[in-house]
Amino acid sequence: MQPRSTAIILAGGFSKRFGIDKVFAEFAGKPLVRYVIDTAREVVDETLVVAGTVEQSRRLSELGNGEFAVLIDKLNVKSPLAGALTGFEGAKGEVSLLLACDTPLLSKEVLGYLLRLSPGHDAVIPKWPNGNIEPLQAAYTTSRAFAAAHEALRNRELRMSDAIERLWDVLYVSTDTLRMYDSQLQTFENINTPDDLRRVETIRHPLR
Repeated sequence: MQPRSTAIILAGGFSKRFGIDKVFAEFAGKPLVRYVIDTAREVVDETLVVAGTVEQSRRLSELGNGEFAVLIDKLNVKSPLAGALTGFEGAKGEVSLLLACDTPLLSKEVLGYLLRLSPGHDAVIPKWPNGNIEPLQAAYTTSRAFAAAHEALRNRELRMSDAIERLWDVLYVSTDTLRMYDSQLQTFENINTPDDLRRVETIRHPLR
């Protein structure tokens, strides 16, 4: 039986290169974060969005209309790991998918595969042939990930890798394997600038 699962979507970044809060930037007619939320909700039992400010939390709550819970990052540290800690603490699922807010081509098939692999592992993380990993599109055993993130931040270590190094059993899944669900690996296309937004829109709607 598949364990209960939570999606934790991190929305509290600076958006420095974008110029405005990219969480709400329009992508093909909807706010960017809406694509991640809608895809995640198809594969998990619970969806949480971690906001960086009270104002962002208010706007997210209005956007969701009760479809997902919004948490405010408790730590005054702008790091994905701090947002992850808030999400792991609030998650009810035994397994949590940790996701970025800026990947509108997110694949529910990839996410489902990561969840199916998760029993018996502290984390299931995609890994590229060059050794780079995708910790913000990965599945984590919630309790173990919370403990690892808490210990890393207590030691003033702010990278996701600092928490991952504290996990005992991490299964790395080759991105080449994930091509059986997403042949072009568009699931990892993320948006940092307005140019990225326009480029990824043409991938989703090539005739525009």
